[in-house]
Amino acid sequence: MINFTQPAFVKFYLQKKAWILPQFRDYILKLYSQLVDLIIKKRKGGSHNTQEIEHIINGYTSGAIPDYQMSAWLMAVCFSGMTPEETADMTMSMVHSGKMIDLSSLGKFIMDKHSTGGVGDKTTLILAPWVASIGVPIAKMSGRGLGHTGGTLDKLESFPGIKLSLTPNEIVQQVHDIGLVICAQNENLVPADQKIYALRDVTGTVDHPALITSSIMSKKLACGANGILIDLKVGDGAFIKDEHQARALANLMIQTAAIMHKKMEVVMTSMESPLGKAIGNILEVKEAIETLSGHGPDDLTQLCLDLGIRMVMMSEKTTTEDDAKKMLTESLQTGKALQKFKEWIAYQHGDSTFVDYPELFPEAPVKMPVLAWSDGYIEKISAMDIGLASVITGAGRTTKTSPVDLTAGIKIEVDMGSIVKKGDVLAWIHSSSQEKANGAVHKLEHAFVIGQNPPKARKIILDHIM
Repeated sequence: MINFTQPAFVKFYLQKKAWILPQFRDYILKLYSQLVDLIIKKRKGGSHNTQEIEHIINGYTSGAIPDYQMSAWLMAVCFSGMTPEETADMTMSMVHSGKMIDLSSLGKFIMDKHSTGGVGDKTTLILAPWVASIGVPIAKMSGRGLGHTGGTLDKLESFPGIKLSLTPNEIVQQVHDIGLVICAQNENLVPADQKIYALRDVTGTVDHPALITSSIMSKKLACGANGILIDLKVGDGAFIKDEHQARALANLMIQTAAIMHKKMEVVMTSMESPLGKAIGNILEVKEAIETLSGHGPDDLTQLCLDLGIRMVMMSEKTTTEDDAKKMLTESLQTGKALQKFKEWIAYQHGDSTFVDYPELFPEAPVKMPVLAWSDGYIEKISAMDIGLASVITGAGRTTKTSPVDLTAGIKIEVDMGSIVKKGDVLAWIHSSSQEKANGAVHKLEHAFVIGQNPPKARKIILDHIM
């Protein structure tokens, strides 16, 4: 029996509706007019069943449900919420809107990792090859940056020639061959999420936990992973500012994963200050290479090690933290982690020469120092202000279609608690023009707080939820 709610049929109807018998035409129009009833139901706090969720997701993906109706439904969700069961149904409907990658033939436990985004967060570039280098396969679908949070795909495009849009067969083959793949979302993989997220971005419906969960989980499931580690950033420079809200989101994601029989852990990490010293695409790639060479910033190295330990244990390669730490430390010290990074870049057609010779990366033509205006301790480095300043330099984008300057960004020269004297360099601004650099300076004046008291020790990992 034909299912008239499926995207393929609706698309055919929209293109060829003159050929459809009137009774079928009237049936479809009536079917999709029912969304008004579903909007009202959700607005009043009701719950949707599986068929209703499928109806909404399939209809919008196919184009039968217009933006204005979907926007109203998304806003109703923001007001009334969704149950874990509804969230799981929405996630699976989004997964089934495109192709799914089947990695079961590889006979291995496949790990995925997701970060909710932050300032200087280049953990994926470090963590994925590091964990893969000890025999834990990684398959991950990544995104681009928006606003003050950087995107993994933008950073990877620092390597000339790199191929990020892969077919399902290419993804399976790459995991088989080198145990690591990071690719872009495309029209074949979770198209519903692409379309819905674009709408959420312009309708003020981005930050609802159920919508965040379905967006993250749909991409994870479509990519075929067995286990998922979520690095949930919290604080000044993060998408989520409040620990209570972050904990609620973490619990919802774990409940949803359990309903879908997937293994998931959430690590809540602080984003009050930037992670590492580099903010900006090429600058962050260089810092990732330094870290994989054993010379990265302490905070970044330690966080990646802690997250890596969780991933290794989730994969059941070992049952103890000490063994996982030993394996990862040995990989870093012997150069295996860096070699896996180089192998990965080369496999996806990127120029891996840049891994051995980072000085080959192009540099911004304008470099401007930010100088300390008084003596004292660095009491605070605001992640949000640093992130916003990086956008002014050209390193970030204000809309999804905005270009980014891969050479732009900020390189911080001090740590929390550093003692500085007036005139010392706090940071370097990298930009394509003096005008942009001047604009970033004004924002950076608020990013650094110089006081007379040393700050408390910074705590990066806030909690571990499973």
